[in-house]
Amino acid sequence: MALLQGLSAALLGGLFFSELLTRTVLGVAAFWPANALLAAGLVVLTPGRRLTLGAVFVIFHMVADLVAGDSVPEALLYTAVDTLEALAVWWACVRFWGRAPRVRTMRALAILPAVTTPIAAVSALICAPVLSLVFGEPLLQTWVDWFLRGALGLAVVLPTTLVLIDSQHRRAYRISLPEQGALLFAVAAVTLLCAHPLSGAPPFLIFPIALVVAYRLGARGAAMACLIVALITLPIAMSGASPRFNAILGPTAQARTIQIFIAVLFYTCMAASLALTQQDRLRRLLQRRELLTRAARARALAATEAKTEFLATMSHEIRTPLNSVLGFAQLLAKRDDLSPDARRQVNMIDSAGAALVAVLDDILDFSRVEAGKIELQPQPTSAANLLRDTVAIMAPEIQAKGLELDLDIVDPSHAHHDLDADRLRQVLINLLNNAVRFTDQGRISARLTVEPGAAADKLRFEIVDTGVGIALEKQALLFQRASADVALGRMPAGAGLGLAICRALVEAMGGKIGVDSVPGRGSCFWFELSARAVEPAVSPDPAPTKEAAAGRILVVDDHPINLEIAATLMSMAGYEVDQAESGSQAIARARKTAYDLILMDMHMPEMDGLRATQAIRALPPPFGTTPIIAMSADALPSQVERCYAAGMVDHIPKPVQREALYAKVERWRRKPSA
Repeated sequence: MALLQGLSAALLGGLFFSELLTRTVLGVAAFWPANALLAAGLVVLTPGRRLTLGAVFVIFHMVADLVAGDSVPEALLYTAVDTLEALAVWWACVRFWGRAPRVRTMRALAILPAVTTPIAAVSALICAPVLSLVFGEPLLQTWVDWFLRGALGLAVVLPTTLVLIDSQHRRAYRISLPEQGALLFAVAAVTLLCAHPLSGAPPFLIFPIALVVAYRLGARGAAMACLIVALITLPIAMSGASPRFNAILGPTAQARTIQIFIAVLFYTCMAASLALTQQDRLRRLLQRRELLTRAARARALAATEAKTEFLATMSHEIRTPLNSVLGFAQLLAKRDDLSPDARRQVNMIDSAGAALVAVLDDILDFSRVEAGKIELQPQPTSAANLLRDTVAIMAPEIQAKGLELDLDIVDPSHAHHDLDADRLRQVLINLLNNAVRFTDQGRISARLTVEPGAAADKLRFEIVDTGVGIALEKQALLFQRASADVALGRMPAGAGLGLAICRALVEAMGGKIGVDSVPGRGSCFWFELSARAVEPAVSPDPAPTKEAAAGRILVVDDHPINLEIAATLMSMAGYEVDQAESGSQAIARARKTAYDLILMDMHMPEMDGLRATQAIRALPPPFGTTPIIAMSADALPSQVERCYAAGMVDHIPKPVQREALYAKVERWRRKPSA
């Protein structure tokens, strides 16, 4: 209803303004907004309100014509032609856009007059001959005046009305009402100054202030500024009082000049405002998308944190009982009173537990891969020696299965290369493990070819087997999570992550990995790396070895079974062992005894291993300088880092492997004083 009332009021004002203040010598208004207002109402209003607005238009059009001095036939002709013109514009808008046009882009601003101008030309072509034949008006000049009157009104007022009623334009610029009023008043003042007959100010001064309004208030401000300019300049200029608008050249030139001036001003300001509005819209869209991106990133980080926390919890909960299983299996295996069957069964328990540990390690490695936290530590490495050592590690398993093992190395330079030996060994062991699992007879070959290059050497590793092979259509599944075993046609014997981890590690080292395979004839898994040759690291002369002396060790763990396993293993190695079941007990014992080494669990009630370590580090020497090694089921990199940050010197993950435990204890055990 408010829109209908506003359009009706604008119609009344436009009709009487045009008829009484802007008529040329031929009695044709120089500026006619009424048709544009009616057309805008027809495209945006409901059917019932369209009829109301149409009735207002017809009635007051007749009244305005009669008040301006037109005869009844002329008033009827003008009203009929203008009504048909508005209806034609409405039909064209519906036909072209399917709805009310939206003047939000430069393209829409250009298309709208392209659609309405031909309609104004046809309307003038209908009216001019009638006026010429019936009322004796000059045909060509009448057509030109009538055409410019309608074309200018449609080209300026129709987009102006659509902009003013568009909610998006209303929301685009939230400027305070006092500032809006001050800017529009400035437009009116400058326009009046330029149009007043006693002023010498040139009309082009109107452009800067109108552009300022367009910049500050957007398209709505540009539209209102141009309307203000038209409302002030038209009555003054059409009266012949303003020489600045070609009054000295006669009324016809006066009308043409003011029409061109208004059109140029409108489209200049509107184009500038739409460009600025589009820029502002893009800026706000970018800000909104940035907020959405931040929110999505926050959700992703939260999900990653939750997954990491889940992995950490599950790893700890699985490793803790597994430590008991493998620990007691290792202790049983050392007994001399076991029957052969019992020893075989214990060894099977140990092997199954080791396989489960490998699955856990694969899951943790893959979580690092997905998080992009693969850290390489390149150092001078002999690729040939690394391959020999890796094959030696796998040789017992290969030979136990009755397979032949070949090693082929082509390395003309015998150089060391800048490689991460641990990660490279991990890839090779994964590939060799797969070859052993899927090969029942025949042989397994490990090959290395080194091709010297100018800047870097090309290293190609190949693991060839005579196993089941892989069909071509299934090879695409390889190197993807949990899909290698499916591609090979076997039930998974692990986590199915080995080849995915291999690909991630090889790509992190800047290489590529692939497979060549024929079903029933075997497979060749290969990967290529580029590495520069470096000088081998200088190893210090080994110190003369002497037989390790027994020492005193404190084992700290709140779990009785874990405490028993660790204490028994260390006692078997000849160490004197004290035990503590909590962090506070460990501190009390460490305050009285200068231990050679402390094995510290992480999770304990009341005081965990981190806080206990920090408290022991605060003790005076020699009590506070005792090496402390974490012995915990927390195996994630972030958890290991917390151990080092608390003052621990090393980390032994549970389930504890006897050889790894002895090696690290011997490394850090305090030597007896001289």
